[in-house]
Amino acid sequence: MKAVALLSGGIDSPVALYVMAKRMECVALHMDNEPFGGGEAEKAVDMVNRVSEELDRKIDLYVLPFGKTVQKAIYENCEERYRCVICKRMMYKAAEAAGRKIGADIIVTGENLGQVASQTLQNLTVLDESVGMAVVRPLIGLDKEEIIGIARRIGTYDISVKKAFPCGLVPSKPSTSAALEKIHEEEGKADFSSLVERAVVEMVEKL
Repeated sequence: MKAVALLSGGIDSPVALYVMAKRMECVALHMDNEPFGGGEAEKAVDMVNRVSEELDRKIDLYVLPFGKTVQKAIYENCEERYRCVICKRMMYKAAEAAGRKIGADIIVTGENLGQVASQTLQNLTVLDESVGMAVVRPLIGLDKEEIIGIARRIGTYDISVKKAFPCGLVPSKPSTSAALEKIHEEEGKADFSSLVERAVVEMVEKL
């Protein structure tokens, strides 16, 4: 088994990568959200290097240009309160497409139940529907302090909390219980399949 692990610049995803990489081969995938944010790609490199050192095993990192392709279309076409759910669904789709290129069998995320709007039980169900590849969430039942404790122990915490530009796509009032039919309707407003495909083609290997 091989996993493609989604890696943001936050606290949770490098911990999820570490947990799964102890058990199976993992490749990290970072979605570069410029121009809707910035500074996270550099943090992703440092995180993967730190996890690789902790496990004494090289972990490859790929970076995908997500902001200028997919997020731009979400910003221009989709209803504001559904942006986060649609954005995460497109990340799943990109991870699935990238994963198949590199021989991955599953997608790993750092999602934790209820921490943010896109991680309610209803929205996680909507996210899972977007892909045929299994999504594994090794941190799903942990609370934030438990995750922070692991991050401190493996040395990723100080990297995660370094200042970066926040995502400019986040709505003021995000939907916490998106209906799948409504999400499909919103996704029909742009050719997201082509945009995801383009982003995957432009993906580059960083480590």
